[in-house]
Amino acid sequence: MFATAPVFTPDTAFARDVAAGLTRQRGKTLPASWLYDEVGSALFEVITLLPEYGLTRADTRLLASAAGEIVRAGDRPRLFVELGSGSGAKTRTILEAATRRGPVTYLPIDISCAALDRCAKTLSSMSAVRVEPIEATYFEGIELALSHRRGAESAMVLFLGSTIGNFNRAEAALFLRQLRSHLRPGDSLLLGADLVKPRDRLLLAYDDPAGVTAAFNLNLLGRINRELGGHFDLAQFAHEARYNERHSRVEMHLRSRIAQQVRIDALDLTVSFARGETIWTESSHKFRTEDIARLGERAGWTCARQWVDREWGFAETLFQPK
Repeated sequence: MFATAPVFTPDTAFARDVAAGLTRQRGKTLPASWLYDEVGSALFEVITLLPEYGLTRADTRLLASAAGEIVRAGDRPRLFVELGSGSGAKTRTILEAATRRGPVTYLPIDISCAALDRCAKTLSSMSAVRVEPIEATYFEGIELALSHRRGAESAMVLFLGSTIGNFNRAEAALFLRQLRSHLRPGDSLLLGADLVKPRDRLLLAYDDPAGVTAAFNLNLLGRINRELGGHFDLAQFAHEARYNERHSRVEMHLRSRIAQQVRIDALDLTVSFARGETIWTESSHKFRTEDIARLGERAGWTCARQWVDREWGFAETLFQPK
């Protein structure tokens, strides 16, 4: 019996982003969204449990304590759409509060099939919630999700966990404007955002002593190896977290330990790295509460309510279309 050679697909969004990001003249980059394949999603779930990473626990605390208020402030919608749902565990309290007035539909959107499977299993015991996972990018998923509306039914879009922090300020404003264009009066957006806090506390959250975040970041190179026939030696790259004070953001990089060349078969591409050169893989911008409200209002939203977790420094903001 002969082993079957792997088949790599160069004509995918992932392949195009890898080719574009690793051939940039002003610094190599890869989009953070590609960190979340099956392995990456599982590693991120572990990160959320680490004592150094308080963001997810703060998000969960706020949702648990304010779920009823959030649903009421959003005019008790029956349709919930979540962007980048992950396992859906945090969303459960919102759905429980909403189902006190009857059945609801929940449409989680994620590019990770594994995350959507976990989400469906997590919420399978909620008989009053119809879960319809959508494997898609955010705006492709939004269009499909909102096609499930029934007449004048209102929708609440959930964008939790401070994923908005992966965008710079201009990108975040554009994203919120585009999202606003898909919604109508009566709809709402619940936006999670991590707040500015001391540098040392932030860096520890993104470079934990157990090395889980390092494995999560390095897995992106492993994904290139698996899906695009890359020849990255992960041992020759190091995870690096930096805090950019000027832009209030944590940056994740993969730093080449040596001068090297790496072949990617599916792209017919060889990438050269100088010693110490990095691939910028993720930005996590931090906010002040007034920054969040101002960002939404400039993008066509009205800030209806805001809830803040003081223990970690995290905010949930409910926006409604102007």
